[in-house]
Amino acid sequence: MVRTVTVGLDGSTESRTAAEWAAREAKLRGLPLKIVHVWEPVPEPMAQAPLLGAETQQHWSERIPREAADGLRLRHSGVDVTEQQISGRPAEVLIQAAEDAELLVLGSRGLSGIAGFMVGSVGMSVVAHAERPVVLVRAGEQAADEHEEDPTGIPSAAAPYRPVVLGLDAGSPDDSVIEFAFEAATRRETGLRVVFGWNLPPYYVYGLSADIGLHDEISRQQATTLAEAVRPWRQKYPNVDVVEESRSGSPSVHLVDASREASLVVVGRRIRRSPIGAHIGPVTHAVLHHAGAPVAVVAHD
Repeated sequence: MVRTVTVGLDGSTESRTAAEWAAREAKLRGLPLKIVHVWEPVPEPMAQAPLLGAETQQHWSERIPREAADGLRLRHSGVDVTEQQISGRPAEVLIQAAEDAELLVLGSRGLSGIAGFMVGSVGMSVVAHAERPVVLVRAGEQAADEHEEDPTGIPSAAAPYRPVVLGLDAGSPDDSVIEFAFEAATRRETGLRVVFGWNLPPYYVYGLSADIGLHDEISRQQATTLAEAVRPWRQKYPNVDVVEESRSGSPSVHLVDASREASLVVVGRRIRRSPIGAHIGPVTHAVLHHAGAPVAVVAHD
């Protein structure tokens, strides 16, 4: 079975932006694009209302993915676009749809320059439970936003892609997350910026005042750890220009800063199959809400 790039569409501005991104990604990957529209049947008393019958709601629900698919076919020639309408709870349906997808794409709604972006309860639930990669696309994201500036100083889809940014825990790197980032950079023919943020253990803080060189020594150790984690992937992908950044401080802050000059940010999420439920993690959670570029969350064991 050929996997697809699947996008959740509800007719909102952010979901339509996500659909455009998904179509571009499908073309990069040479894969079909599937639009999934979740139809939540109205309660029976509302369905009997004269102005909102079940047939009327279903008619509009069918129209949303059909018109979106027609537009995507026109704007993205060569991409095989299909649509599917499913009745049920949005988060549950999208998690199920992700199982058969190469990746699932969802939209996030912008709040403000300070507040960042609102992923929403459905998006957060999907990210927390899906075991396939999920990409969150900002409302208003344009194709040009993923590219460098042209000679006139304006971002243009005709210019090269901006680098892909990978948020990496160099102390416990996961192959699936790293591979996703290298593959994304390869498809975009761009570089990869690997960001490793780390904090000093509390018991080191007191020693820094007594030994001014201790921080520098720890910094060198962390940089070496990052280099060792990335080395085999440099060899596997020799055509990808890799920049390693090992920095003291909050990983999420460093990633959000790096996202402003990125085409895509890649982060990981550890799968937790336990009674306490799913967990996104504080770094991934912060990046999802504040990154200035689409964010790919890759689940891993």
